[in-house]
Amino acid sequence: MSINRRSRNITEGVARAPNRSMYYAMGYQEADFKKPMIGIANGHSTITPCNSGLQKLADAAVEGVREAGGNPQIFGTPTISDGMAMGTEGMKYSLVSREVIADCIETCVGGQWMDGVLVVGGCDKNMPGGMMGMLRANVPAIFVYGGTILPGRYKGQDLNIVSVFEAVGQFSAGKMSEEDFCQIERRAIPGSGSCGGMYTANTMSSSFEALGLSLPGSSTMANPHAETASTAKEAARVLVEAVKNNLKPRDIVTRKSIENAVAVIMATGGSTNAVLHFLAIAHAAEVAWTIDDFERVRQRVPVLCDLKPSGKYLAVDLHRAGGIPQVMKILLAAGLLHGECMTITGKTVAENLADVPEVPRANQDVIRPIERPMYAQGHLAILRGNLSPEGCVAKITGLKNPVMTGPARVFDDEQSALAAIMDKRIQAGDVMVLRYLGPMGGPGMPEMLAPTGALIGQGLGESVGLVTDGRFSGGTWGMVVGHVAPEAAAGGTIALVQEGDSITIDAHTLSLQLNVSDAELAERRAVWRAPPPRYTRGVLAKFARNASSASTGAVLDKF
Repeated sequence: MSINRRSRNITEGVARAPNRSMYYAMGYQEADFKKPMIGIANGHSTITPCNSGLQKLADAAVEGVREAGGNPQIFGTPTISDGMAMGTEGMKYSLVSREVIADCIETCVGGQWMDGVLVVGGCDKNMPGGMMGMLRANVPAIFVYGGTILPGRYKGQDLNIVSVFEAVGQFSAGKMSEEDFCQIERRAIPGSGSCGGMYTANTMSSSFEALGLSLPGSSTMANPHAETASTAKEAARVLVEAVKNNLKPRDIVTRKSIENAVAVIMATGGSTNAVLHFLAIAHAAEVAWTIDDFERVRQRVPVLCDLKPSGKYLAVDLHRAGGIPQVMKILLAAGLLHGECMTITGKTVAENLADVPEVPRANQDVIRPIERPMYAQGHLAILRGNLSPEGCVAKITGLKNPVMTGPARVFDDEQSALAAIMDKRIQAGDVMVLRYLGPMGGPGMPEMLAPTGALIGQGLGESVGLVTDGRFSGGTWGMVVGHVAPEAAAGGTIALVQEGDSITIDAHTLSLQLNVSDAELAERRAVWRAPPPRYTRGVLAKFARNASSASTGAVLDKF
């Protein structure tokens, strides 16, 4: 049986002698042309600690491919550090990088006729970008997560990157000494790995394990630990086997497997960004999936894990408590997962979980049993109303004030909003509106961790609402509503909000309402004019021109 189904297009026959010459230049032998060509999309980078520990995983994957009888072909994928870009113009490139990564993988796999691809990623957009590229190329593929970061430590407390963002608010409010502030800054991130809570990177890695395109147990490992490299090597072996069996991503990613992934996102208290990214992933897979499907899953799946940002523990604690396999087995036993879904291992979800107990260990409280959840329903709700007729996303669990009505404090950019918080011009009861920050308007739909972190640091996280057509970091919690669609730049109602208007956020009725009459809104709309684009050339201009609504994933190929 030939397993070089695709690469033979450039390695076999008289006419391909020039092609083979290029391979000989890299040390290939004649026998290698019968082996499958396996791409390794390497996200290693010294831009960010999220990716600075990936080379050892790529090296292990190379070794694993060779031992399994394949030819490894490394190529690079870029990354943006969300944590470093946050609060600056650079953050507008973050979501753009998701598309660039997907394009890189699709381009290299397609252009080089690769028989399979292993994607190694760390920072937030590496995961959805990698998955989208895998699904577009649709050759046998597996995702290898670089691993989470270990917690920092100061004065007996675990620290992570969100600790620093919140310290900014505390320090500016006079609630923290300069010494503590500086020590938290220096100690929060002790080494390589992705941000430590159930933020976007760990949310997406966990969901990929549930989706079936990462190895069981691999999504919550810590990057500095040796098991990440050994798992990368095993992933390479599994991938070569999938190439032999012609098991492709679109055989695995179905409506049911996406439901499994979203169920795990709900059960672990994952990031709001998962909504945007799974809309894009489903689009790449050509699977019917809408923003309302998240709400359908939310209503039947409880939150089982006590994880940051709103909870107590980090991803390393989840790993010690049994990881995603334990969460999945609880859900499966409760009838909340589709156990028949195929995975990259060649086994079904149920087969992968056969030896995992149905009840979590009693000597831990990271993962709750199904009869004693953190919350009876999921946390990521889809809200609608005249302020967001296409829908928007909010984390609604654990709120002390699940219903809020207050005066709008309107900002057309993130920096002026952050300045208002730091200057103590935002008061309890206010509803901040940050707009012209959507896929088109930002452009690039930047995240708002700097403002939300500052609010929490000043003690306003529960008493101030924040509504935006941009995104929130996975580290955000509080009365926040993002992904408002249609966005301001497209003429959505959020563009018509005026300072002092009354806005109601209601987590009970799942509504987001601007308390202004239809007649008044019609008058405002008649005089509204779209602002000129912020960029007219380059990648941000291309993104602004082509991005779909956040309600459909902000994808660039929804033609």
